[in-house]
Amino acid sequence: MKKFFLVFSFYLLVSVGAFAQELRVRAPQAVALGQRFEVRYEVNDRCKDFRGPSFKGFSVLSGPNTSMQTGMTVINGQVTHSITSGFTYIIQADVEGSFEVGAASCTVEGKKITCPGFTIKVEKGRQQASGGSQQGQRGYSQPNAAQPAQSGNIDSKSLFARATVSKTNPYQGEQVILTYKIYTQVSLSQYQIDKLPGNKGFWSEDLTRDGNVKTYEETVDGRRYMVAEIRRGAIFAQESGKLTIQPLDLDVLALVQRQRQRTGTLWDLFDDPFFNPTQAVEKHLRTNSLNINVKPLPQTPDGFTGAVGAFDVKGEVDTREVRANEAITYRLTVSGSGNLMLINAPQIKFSQVFEVYDPQVSDNLSRTANGVSGSRTFEWVLIPRAQGNYEIPAVDFQYFDPASGRYITKHVEAIPVRVNRGDPNAMKHVTSSKNDVRLLNSDINYIQTRPSALVPKKDKYSIPVWFIVSFIVLVLVSFGASLFLRRRQARMQDVAGMRLSRATKQARKRLKKAAALLHAGDENRFYEEVYHALWGCLADKYNIPLTDLSSDTVRQILADRQIPEEQSSRIMETLQSLDMARFAPGNAADKMQAIYNQALDTIAYLS
Repeated sequence: MKKFFLVFSFYLLVSVGAFAQELRVRAPQAVALGQRFEVRYEVNDRCKDFRGPSFKGFSVLSGPNTSMQTGMTVINGQVTHSITSGFTYIIQADVEGSFEVGAASCTVEGKKITCPGFTIKVEKGRQQASGGSQQGQRGYSQPNAAQPAQSGNIDSKSLFARATVSKTNPYQGEQVILTYKIYTQVSLSQYQIDKLPGNKGFWSEDLTRDGNVKTYEETVDGRRYMVAEIRRGAIFAQESGKLTIQPLDLDVLALVQRQRQRTGTLWDLFDDPFFNPTQAVEKHLRTNSLNINVKPLPQTPDGFTGAVGAFDVKGEVDTREVRANEAITYRLTVSGSGNLMLINAPQIKFSQVFEVYDPQVSDNLSRTANGVSGSRTFEWVLIPRAQGNYEIPAVDFQYFDPASGRYITKHVEAIPVRVNRGDPNAMKHVTSSKNDVRLLNSDINYIQTRPSALVPKKDKYSIPVWFIVSFIVLVLVSFGASLFLRRRQARMQDVAGMRLSRATKQARKRLKKAAALLHAGDENRFYEEVYHALWGCLADKYNIPLTDLSSDTVRQILADRQIPEEQSSRIMETLQSLDMARFAPGNAADKMQAIYNQALDTIAYLS
């Protein structure tokens, strides 16, 4: 029980700290012209309604890509829990100069927080000795090529670039392989990708991070070409309908023979490639655009978490027998090929006896030329609060199989868990009560040894009044004690009921302390006590999980419980007034008194 109160108090402090969260940004101060870089916004809490800045003067290649990291540590009953929400942009610098990036904002626990704008300077980068850039350049034949010429006689049939996809009419969320190729009949020295297309409506994963370029021969329109796959990626359509893959721009250095003008003299005999060195000709290539007709998914069934591909699922726990108030780790692993990085955690209805924390997500992905495969694991930490035999509920994981065009359900069996008694001191009073009952039962059938108490023979069939009364009293006491123990055990297993029973008591205790701080004029501690009193009473009264404690959750719970509109408005108004009182100008004593009166009325109603 002591551990429970420690965990509860800790999460109330976490809730208070959420109002002081900051939206932070990580971005370079200066970049090179043509460089790709990352701009990332982070906040140490769950947030929504993220509003990104305008990147004027830059190209947004990807983003905002949303991510959430959760962590929790349980040591001797002490719980440390952290949540980080992230929003990442992949940006490319297109023009030299200094550019102002605007402000960004998001909402945390109903409160809007902002991140101020900043400046990025774009400078003309120096060319590296190898001719490389962040986009990457790769050689084919001669690493020490000459300086590029500005023109050449290479026609579009001798050298061109093309984009292809593995499927032009996929389902929404289906994995499609996108390949960019160079077709050439001349020798190439190197290439450089000028700009990656944004491909709006698609989630993209690069499959060529190892830097290897696959080359082979291919015949097109009767002509033989050397083909180089310069980039390969997996794309996942995030919406249905007609989508367009934009062209890819790149520059290449082609090596051609330098032509000698014929003079009609003896020197024409040396008009041979052996005597004529090559020259490097710079050519700009652009791939074709592609139109993709994305088919919508059939009507999604209940519990569908967005998985499209071919998957298997497995559930496991780290232990099947624990003591009360000790942690159990439940892992659900989805493995296979498809949009693994876009799958959400399934909603599992755990028993109320478990205190459940948000799942931590970990990926083990493999990005090969054939696409994205691997596994995604969702890990829940569960803390049972009462002894008994329980089970982790069964899970039906549903995914859409594009090959068959239908939904497939994978079933994970329920896992039984035995929870033994926790701290012996917490059950001492229950054990003593049971011993008392045994003693009462043994006291009923004692032997009377005094002769004066024996019944005369003539009255052997009569029963004394005192015996009848004593027997009735003992039966009633035994029945009452048994009923009391059963109800007490039920209350200990009913976590929600225990929270409800102490909601008003704890709230009034804190308000009493707040009243003393009000008279002492201690403003900061006064607001802290009132805050804990209100939020703690609401959490216990309506059994709101600590991780979901927010203004939106309270408003929804009040609506679900059909609380009268007048009372619901008064409760929400009290919570808002408490937040504003600490920062609004005015007489501190008047504000504190007004907040105290509102909190007193609200808790009186909740009682």
